[in-house]
Amino acid sequence: MSRSTNEMNDLQQSAGTGAPPNHARFAWLRRFWEHPEATASREMAILILVSGFLLLYGLVPIFGGDQLGLVGADEPRYAQIASEMLTAHSAACHEVNAKVFPRSLRITDLRNSFHCLAGGTITPVLYGQPWLEKPALYYWRAMGFFKEFGVYDWSARLPSTSGAFVLIILIFLHMRRFRPGGHLDAALITASCVAIVSFSRGASTDMQLAAPFCIGMLGWYAWYETGKKFWLFDLYFFGAAATLAKGPVAPFLALAIILLFAGLRREWSLLRRTIWLPGILLYLLMVLPWYIAVQRRNPTFYKLFFLEHNLERFATNRYQHHQPFWYYLAILLIGLMPWTVISIRALVDSIQVSIAEWKVRHNPQRYLGHSRAGDAFPEFLVLWALFPILFFSFSGSKLPGYILPSIPPLTILTADYLNRIRRQGLPKWLLWSHAAICAILVFVLTLAPQHMKYETLVPSAQWLTIAGVAAIAFGITVFLIVRRWGISQICTATLLPVIAMLVFLLGFNGRDLDLNYSARPLAQEIQRLAPEVKPLAIEGVKRDMDYGLAFYRDEPLIHYSKDGVPDEEHLLVIRANDTAALDHWLAGRVYKSLFLYDSQGLEVYRVYARP
Repeated sequence: MSRSTNEMNDLQQSAGTGAPPNHARFAWLRRFWEHPEATASREMAILILVSGFLLLYGLVPIFGGDQLGLVGADEPRYAQIASEMLTAHSAACHEVNAKVFPRSLRITDLRNSFHCLAGGTITPVLYGQPWLEKPALYYWRAMGFFKEFGVYDWSARLPSTSGAFVLIILIFLHMRRFRPGGHLDAALITASCVAIVSFSRGASTDMQLAAPFCIGMLGWYAWYETGKKFWLFDLYFFGAAATLAKGPVAPFLALAIILLFAGLRREWSLLRRTIWLPGILLYLLMVLPWYIAVQRRNPTFYKLFFLEHNLERFATNRYQHHQPFWYYLAILLIGLMPWTVISIRALVDSIQVSIAEWKVRHNPQRYLGHSRAGDAFPEFLVLWALFPILFFSFSGSKLPGYILPSIPPLTILTADYLNRIRRQGLPKWLLWSHAAICAILVFVLTLAPQHMKYETLVPSAQWLTIAGVAAIAFGITVFLIVRRWGISQICTATLLPVIAMLVFLLGFNGRDLDLNYSARPLAQEIQRLAPEVKPLAIEGVKRDMDYGLAFYRDEPLIHYSKDGVPDEEHLLVIRANDTAALDHWLAGRVYKSLFLYDSQGLEVYRVYARP
């Protein structure tokens, strides 16, 4: 009887609202869930969790472990420079017993604090010698992380990781403010594409340029839309940071893109209005002190940095990085994965929109009522995306990181495109193509560890089957999720293979990556087997191993071909099959094999002191 009474009460309460009894019971929860403030908090939480996982998993010890040591020549070299600068900086501060922030406003304390600030932070040094190829922003930021967490390979990568994270968050905030609807997708697409995931984990200057440059460009467009000078602060502040990361290429790219945008829209007054005196003063105050100071201490800096490492690097193949003209097209297609097909479709759509906008401005009556009339955002993003790619395609020296500033505008265009077609849905061919790209990504990355282990182009039939089944499974999953729940779930569906491959590569195969590409395991094994022998020599090994061993042992190496064979006892790392060189350099010396490092084809010898 009481149950019937309760049911009657529920029916009476829901009758006034017209809602079913069960729905009425949870109406307040639904209203709370759909409230704008709750939605914004939920989106921010999702973004932080997902992007944090993509950027930090397998990078820091407390989250999947620091699975992969420093690779290539640049990572250990830049980390070593930051480490040496921190040592010099600490010594300068201890010398005057001061910190960067003065204890008081007395002249003595101010002078000591300035000595502490400038000590070790002006001239980048490698093995005690000036290294003037790049400005100092990466080194300063790495010094800060080293001081906070210690000198480790993973802490050397945090400048790039933190820069990428700030970029992703600001893309989300900018899009929510100016293009609501696709803001979360824009941030998640940026965080999950191959280029951002890869370069955010590198101890390099590429993300130090790309992140502030892109933030500055978003700030400039926010000023263009609103007319509020406040937004120009982003352009000048982050433009200065990008200049301190890689030099004059940052202001050049920004000026060229803005100039093209103003020219196509015939709004030449934009150039005059962009010139903002407080912003110029801020830019000069941030940039000039270091450039002047490093030139005063190193009179060859301007010649080495501006002429050799900027102009000559662009105009010639002096640094042996020549690639064909179409090189960056291939890099772009790979860097945008798994969003490549949709991103290219979004770019084509935005180009069509931009052309229509151009025609509207020249013949308004012909395109009267165009749904996107007056919207300059696609045009701006297209110019921003394409100019760096075209510009660096003419460079005599090409590296993948040069076009990293072109990736965020393309991911933003992708999200904007998906938001505009949300109601009509993805065309079938585009959905199938996107699912196929996800499958290809899974197939290739599943086989990657096999290639690293056995260096074969054709893996075993077993692994080909495993990779094929995984690729088909993830491709179908992406297709079915989007087909069932629409574009609103395309990020969720696409993140599944991305996260799975990240866990597979670093969580299950991180050790193999480390063995095949990093000097860290070799340095650890040398330290374990011969901790009492300090000098380490190399002969005929790659630059990657040269700089890597130097960083992990925190000492410069001896090069037989340049420094000669030392008389004292030392260790030698040489190619395992280079017995002729071994006989040449160590004729008459007593030596023995310590161990074979087969994964990279090297052998370590203990060379005893000359009698």
